[in-house]
Amino acid sequence: MSRPRVAQRRTSEQTRELVLEIANELFYWQGIRAVGVDRIAAAAGIAPTTLYRLFTSKDDLITAYLERAADGYRQWFAAAVQPDGRAPRERILAVFDALIPQIQPDRCRGCPFLMALSEFPGHAQAVAVKRWVRERFGELAEELALVDPVEDPALLADRLTLIMEGAYASVQALGIGGPARQARNFAEAILPVPVSR
Repeated sequence: MSRPRVAQRRTSEQTRELVLEIANELFYWQGIRAVGVDRIAAAAGIAPTTLYRLFTSKDDLITAYLERAADGYRQWFAAAVQPDGRAPRERILAVFDALIPQIQPDRCRGCPFLMALSEFPGHAQAVAVKRWVRERFGELAEELALVDPVEDPALLADRLTLIMEGAYASVQALGIGGPARQARNFAEAILPVPVSR
């Protein structure tokens, strides 16, 4: 005769990760203000008091959610532009190639950081990600200037950042068939013509 299975208890770290997965899903698809802590706790199968032991407040949970999203976003961006022998121009365009799968309607209703900023203007984590993206484009523009005629790398970085932001901002209202589908073409159009080697 077999023994009945006893459910294994999750560690606090496992519970924290589960809460963050649920918060990510609910905050992203339904809005941060629209989703209460009690709802997240219920979806995780824990008491609200347990959630508050892991996150001292909803603000603390929001910050953790945005930090987690930022980590994933930075990894995605870094993978697209990794220095693997490609020319800087190819690495810049690779970001926009990688963007199209990211903004498909089944996985994207817009940029989570822009959405967070619309609900909480000036939120430190969301602002930090936006600055980080601009800095990465700045570094790539500087690299490009070493091999191709870039008059103003900072201006090029600003333009690339605006194209990226525009893709995320427009996809929510106009879908993937709207202007977002042109993001790579717009980026390519503002890059200098490569010097023949």
